[in-house]
Amino acid sequence: MKLIIAAIKPFKLEEVREALTAIGVRGMMVTEIKGFGSQSGHTEIYRGAEYAVNFVPKVKLEIVVSSAMADQVVETIAKTAKTDKIGDGKIFVLDVNQAVRVRTGETNEDAI
Repeated sequence: MKLIIAAIKPFKLEEVREALTAIGVRGMMVTEIKGFGSQSGHTEIYRGAEYAVNFVPKVKLEIVVSSAMADQVVETIAKTAKTDKIGDGKIFVLDVNQAVRVRTGETNEDAI
């Protein structure tokens, strides 16, 4: 099993969710986050005063899938979240040693 963590632009969330549902992803966790990378924040003007925005709003997706499905999920997120502009995000893939469905006690791939 693999844990896929993706940080994407917030306005791409629904489009990514629909694309993942279409390929058979049955669930995900979504968190609103702030971060910076190459984009390094920017400056804005509010009521005539300039201020630095050091962290940019993003959405973090956490998805656990079978190892066989991981590459397809990564490709789908990358293709759907891409805007060709700086700050499109990052995707990380980690190994998952165990999963348990609390309600039924099912484990590992049966739990996802």
